[in-house]
Amino acid sequence: MKNTLALNQKNLVEIEDRISVPTFDRSVLKAGIIHIGVGGFHRAHQAVYTHKLLEQSNSQKWGICGVGLREGDTKMAEVFKQQDNLYTLMVKHPNGKTASQIIGSIIDFKLGFNNPEAVIELMAHSDTKIVSLTITEGGYNFNPVTGNFDFENPDIQHELKFPDEPKTIYGFLTAALKKRRDAKLPPFTIMSCDNIEHNGDMARNMLLSFVKKQDAHLASWIESEVCFPNSMVDRITPVTTKAAITYLEKTHEIKDEWPVTCEPFMQWIVEDKFSNGRPEFEKVGVQFVSDVKPYEKMKLRLLNAGHSVLGILGAVQGFQTINECMEDDIFVTCLRRFMDKEATPILDEVKGIDLKSYKDSLEERFANPTIKDSLSRICSESAAKLPKFLIPTIHENLAIHGNIEFATLVIAAWCYYSDKGIDKNGQSIEIVDAMRSELHQAAKKTKTDPLAFIKQESLFGNLVKNERFTTLYTAMLRQIYEDQNIKKHMVNLL
Repeated sequence: MKNTLALNQKNLVEIEDRISVPTFDRSVLKAGIIHIGVGGFHRAHQAVYTHKLLEQSNSQKWGICGVGLREGDTKMAEVFKQQDNLYTLMVKHPNGKTASQIIGSIIDFKLGFNNPEAVIELMAHSDTKIVSLTITEGGYNFNPVTGNFDFENPDIQHELKFPDEPKTIYGFLTAALKKRRDAKLPPFTIMSCDNIEHNGDMARNMLLSFVKKQDAHLASWIESEVCFPNSMVDRITPVTTKAAITYLEKTHEIKDEWPVTCEPFMQWIVEDKFSNGRPEFEKVGVQFVSDVKPYEKMKLRLLNAGHSVLGILGAVQGFQTINECMEDDIFVTCLRRFMDKEATPILDEVKGIDLKSYKDSLEERFANPTIKDSLSRICSESAAKLPKFLIPTIHENLAIHGNIEFATLVIAAWCYYSDKGIDKNGQSIEIVDAMRSELHQAAKKTKTDPLAFIKQESLFGNLVKNERFTTLYTAMLRQIYEDQNIKKHMVNLL
């Protein structure tokens, strides 16, 4: 009988008899990539591509140092320190099999909220070539309607007054780039890996808005010297559960405090535009292109919006996971109708992609019974997600007199979800959203003002002024409030 081994560098010699471990020498790696926001997705995606490249290459300059800027990242820092920055990747296949391996591309982890100078120095170091980001949609600090930088944010106001005391990503990047410029070092590339359309352009525009207020001369240097490649990232990565930790202990007798689970599918398309060199990621399947925008739009409007369609409607119906939604034929049919009739017509040409096959693959991925992606995760921060994934599709279809029925049903269900917070069975729905209070306050006015919810201009723009949309929306809203029978209303649209 094997002994349970704690995951750390010392124990890798024994662990390699159980599952795959890194074959490269981690001790000689330099932190060429600084990654801000080390969550499950980064560990299942960019860190895995980097691990694969390090397995193939002799390069020592592309290790990753993770950075957490929030106090909430303390737990991750503790686990990484305990495990020498190692973790287990668990790829869950539809046939029930799980393929596990130890990922070794992350070589260090630092916290910024309690020691900002250390993080600034790390970014400013000559070894750093790329600073990459997964800071979620909300981390970009912009108004979703105007697209302008939010200078009312108290943390931003603090940073403008006290540049040496950064709190947000913008304060840290500005301080580090200033040091690089003053030291006559080339700048690092800033590479967004978040689910935002034109994510590199967004990062550039928001950073420049901030820096122009803080240091106009530095802003000019950044504008001319720093690259912000757009990228499209894709891999479904549910929240790690206790069951995953237990599985590793029972199956492989490995103790990992924070493994990451994911689906087999993985995709990364990147604009080939870098300030100071880049890894040869093309050797491990990354696609470098001159224009990422059509691919970004395809993914956001089909996969991410599709998730939200299933998530909001499924939550009100009483489902718990995405694959549970996909076990219901009505949900499957409605998802496909949304993708075919509402999302696909407003996409740009996507070279090299067969859209029918791509949508078929999404259905297969969503239905993967081993992933069990929770609807609470999918619906979390919907106020940041829907203005990027779903609401633009409504605006664009209204402009071309296209179909809006399924997306409108989702908005009506979101209002009910935000107001009542219960499913059709009367069970409480877990709602995780920075705007939860505002959403609830607007939604509960629906009884006296059916348009109250969509009057939130920061989320919906001028939809409330579109008669075609409001007529359909109010009819759907009335029906949902009357009987909470989401499936009946979905059937009516088929």
